[in-house]
Amino acid sequence: MTSSSNWGRESLAVLWKDLLSEFRTRYSLSAVLLFSVTALAVVSFSVSPYSLDPEAKAAFLWIVLFFSAMSGLSRSFVREEEARTALALRVSASADAVYGGKLLFNIVLQSAVAAIVVPLFLLLMDTRPANPALLVAAAALGTLALASSSTIIAAIVSRANAKGALFAVLAFPLSLPGLSSAIGATAEALRGNMPEAATGAAADIRVLIAYSALMIASSLLLFDYVWND
Repeated sequence: MTSSSNWGRESLAVLWKDLLSEFRTRYSLSAVLLFSVTALAVVSFSVSPYSLDPEAKAAFLWIVLFFSAMSGLSRSFVREEEARTALALRVSASADAVYGGKLLFNIVLQSAVAAIVVPLFLLLMDTRPANPALLVAAAALGTLALASSSTIIAAIVSRANAKGALFAVLAFPLSLPGLSSAIGATAEALRGNMPEAATGAAADIRVLIAYSALMIASSLLLFDYVWND
């Protein structure tokens, strides 16, 4: 077992390595943003935003964010296998530190996407959230939930042949509880500040926090077996 200080340094080193690699290639960010912006533009021109209720708008936003994550988050481990650097990473850092660094990278990547997609969604759908703070919280915690569920799946499928298809198939059922709560909290943020809306949003936020904590804790327990098998 490594000390907490060593674990933190190794995790940040893995994060920095992935950020430098992404900065050089821009593969994941470009792929994710291209899909997100295209999907938003197509739907905004095809459907009148005034014909959609808050639940439909929230569902559409998170469908875009989910499939954006599916097109980009798996690359964190697939890149190591394709570049033949996985063995070097296993030798130079503990399994927990590798997981921590990859999780942080996925959080940073998906947060960058959400920071662009959510404002663009509000603009193209001509929508003004009734509770902006709740929308920010839902976007942040939903992003954390997607990253926490996707990271362990990406590690599992990184050695498979049909990585992209398998990643989406496995990630969807695992991400569904967090995705459902993110949609609910976003819908409440768009709808308004009615008492029942506040109660429902609070429950969804609690579910997102508990879900992310559970996914990260269980992933830390399993990752050593997945990574070194």
